[in-house]
Amino acid sequence: MVATILVVEDEREIAQLVRDYLERAGFGTTWAGDGDRAVEQVRNGRPDLIVLDLGLPGRDGLDVIREVRALGQTPVVILTARGEETDRIVGLELGADDYIVKPFSPREVVARVRAVLRRAAGPDDDRRVLRRGTMEIDIPRMRVIVDGRQIELTATEFQLLVTLARRPGQVFTRGQLLDAVRGDAFEGYERAIDAHIKNVRRKIESDSAKPMFIQTVYGVGYRFAEE
Repeated sequence: MVATILVVEDEREIAQLVRDYLERAGFGTTWAGDGDRAVEQVRNGRPDLIVLDLGLPGRDGLDVIREVRALGQTPVVILTARGEETDRIVGLELGADDYIVKPFSPREVVARVRAVLRRAAGPDDDRRVLRRGTMEIDIPRMRVIVDGRQIELTATEFQLLVTLARRPGQVFTRGQLLDAVRGDAFEGYERAIDAHIKNVRRKIESDSAKPMFIQTVYGVGYRFAEE
């Protein structure tokens, strides 16, 4: 089955360039030139992944991410000219899975899309269910249950949680976690991991200020609590 990518970009030439490369890579594509049309297509078309520009006319990309997350867990890759740290972090904290800053390589866009879709599909060779205290992680189903409550995580958040939960007590640096969730040899922005951790804690912890599952190792990174 061919995955469909929704490209949300108000500049037609850039949108067409991205679509051309994605289609050559074997993906189906659709296009929206503004935020309202993007949300409508997510509601009606159910794309497999969204490549989203933040600087849209009218409803901007951050508002689109909020709407998309209210509708479900469709993976989102931010494509933006905004290189500032704040914009990237806000996008990730709202639930985006990855980001690319303009000017960009279309081949990089294709590679990032493939990497995020692989994470969304889950690992093919692992059929385990992890149980950590009151948490159950069903890896093949990408399902997390805490205290009997099912938790909705994005593909990136789920992969990050699984990486930590597989090895309770082991300290992971931000760079190691970035490598684990990206799965490709990209130069990454390590502080993006902090944004994803913040999201995961908000969803799984009863008090994210006093986390029981994911602990911070100051000056190093993070670890999953030992039982």
